[in-house]
Amino acid sequence: MTGFDGKILILTAPSGAGKTTIKSYLMQCFPSLGFSISVTTRKQRAQEQEGVDYYFRSVSEFQVLIAEDAFAEYEMVYEDQYYGSLKSEIERIWGLGQHVLFDIDVNGAISLKKLYEEKAFTIFIKPPSFEILEERLKLRKSETPEVIATRLEKARHELEYEPIFDFVLVNDQLEVSRKEAEIVTERFLMIQAQH
Repeated sequence: MTGFDGKILILTAPSGAGKTTIKSYLMQCFPSLGFSISVTTRKQRAQEQEGVDYYFRSVSEFQVLIAEDAFAEYEMVYEDQYYGSLKSEIERIWGLGQHVLFDIDVNGAISLKKLYEEKAFTIFIKPPSFEILEERLKLRKSETPEVIATRLEKARHELEYEPIFDFVLVNDQLEVSRKEAEIVTERFLMIQAQH
């Protein structure tokens, strides 16, 4: 595919703000998007699949990848819980003639934007209120109260970064949020969405 100019769309949000739901919707709308699968050292959840949701690796395996300079960005999000975006994933997706879609945390989004500059577009998804975010995290029933408290503390900090992103999406009513995400994505990629 000659002349393909691969772009990077980055979805970021505090945990529980709904970025995974928006990601799934955009993947349906735009066949030209390829999802960049992150590497993580956190425990695999029941519904998650290796090589689909994440590449699950041990801390030592992750550290080898760091030493090999394999990541476009990575960080330790919680104690011994690393997340990272592989350069090879970006190249793989561009090689397929697709634009790369990321669903990553705030610090990762900032790092990628710095690295790829105008090739990248960031969408910051935020909850209508902090109370609603807390409610959503508790409704998941997948984490202990301690983990929820840690996530909320992190979310409070992440919300302060809102002004630096290209587009801020308040995820209040899902239908409206999806449509907004679709419109800005279409504008960035300059291609029609498919329904």
